[in-house]
Amino acid sequence: MRGLADVPASAAASVGVPGFTDSLEVGDAQHAVIILIDGLGWNSLQTHRDLAPCLTSQRHASSEISTVFPSTTPAGLGTLGTGLLPGAHGMVGASFWLPEADDILTPLRWNDGVTPVAVQPEPTVFERAALHGIDVTTVAPEAYSDSGLTRAVLRGSSYEPADTIAARVELTHRQVRSSSRTLTYVYWPDLDRTGHAKGVGSDEWKADLGRADRLVAQICEALPSNAVAIVTADHGMVNCTERVSVDDDPVLAAGVVRIAGEPRMRHVYTREGAVSEVVDAWRHRLAGKVDIRTREELIDSGLLGPVEFDIAERIGDFVAISRGTTALSSAFDPRVSALIGQHGAITDDEMRIPAIVMRGSGA
Repeated sequence: MRGLADVPASAAASVGVPGFTDSLEVGDAQHAVIILIDGLGWNSLQTHRDLAPCLTSQRHASSEISTVFPSTTPAGLGTLGTGLLPGAHGMVGASFWLPEADDILTPLRWNDGVTPVAVQPEPTVFERAALHGIDVTTVAPEAYSDSGLTRAVLRGSSYEPADTIAARVELTHRQVRSSSRTLTYVYWPDLDRTGHAKGVGSDEWKADLGRADRLVAQICEALPSNAVAIVTADHGMVNCTERVSVDDDPVLAAGVVRIAGEPRMRHVYTREGAVSEVVDAWRHRLAGKVDIRTREELIDSGLLGPVEFDIAERIGDFVAISRGTTALSSAFDPRVSALIGQHGAITDDEMRIPAIVMRGSGA
């Protein structure tokens, strides 16, 4: 199955950036637009297709692709920005141990004193496009304009702050009317936020899906014939009905030095020499609810793609990947642990995302 990395590669190839393959069969264009709707899983979109007439229209070339593992925003945006899998770009979770900082890094908040380009030094797709004369622009909320994650994985574009549908539409239309070749990235975070707080399928979530559909419709209605848009997501989401506290259970807490990740994909770091016994305890205690893989097993599985040596140190001594609707709560992230909607694991609801190609038809 094609994956999230194919989205930036196809967009870059469509506007003539060498070294990229158009595996999504976008075709040649003067203007390419990537619209990422945070948290929009393929399954949830199909279930609620009546609320998203533009996104599910048969006029568009729509396909199901896979996001990366972990199915979480830092890993997904890392792949969207670099075209690489997490084992290469290094965003291996919602949070993870960063040995050089001797601390847990949480990319969505970023840590003071941690240099983004040192954490993720690989060139981004945006940087590579700009080197070949493409006018590259990011259209996203002002709050993220100078964030550590933006500077780590999305650097290389001109950042245009936009906090409303109208602002995003206006800025995107300005780009696709340019006489230059352009690559524009548009980010919509609201659906993910609502899914976390209210749950996928809630009335509030349905309303936000409708707004995301309107954003896409308004951008695409005015695309000229030499423009193409690719709509995708970073991950899907599940509503969690069972929570297991990894701090309050003495069997799970024994031998654990620190916890990171998120409720459906935990990085677990153990006391030196205790990995085997802690892994055995977690496997016994959480059998049928959570898959436990040691660092070596995870790397060998290929879920992260080829893993660079220095990236491997960021991964937990083992990881705990939730099945079904289980969430592993922790005092490490109590607010996140309490949320209804979660992601990070490898269920279809979390891993399957859309890739919707929309060709412009205007003048």
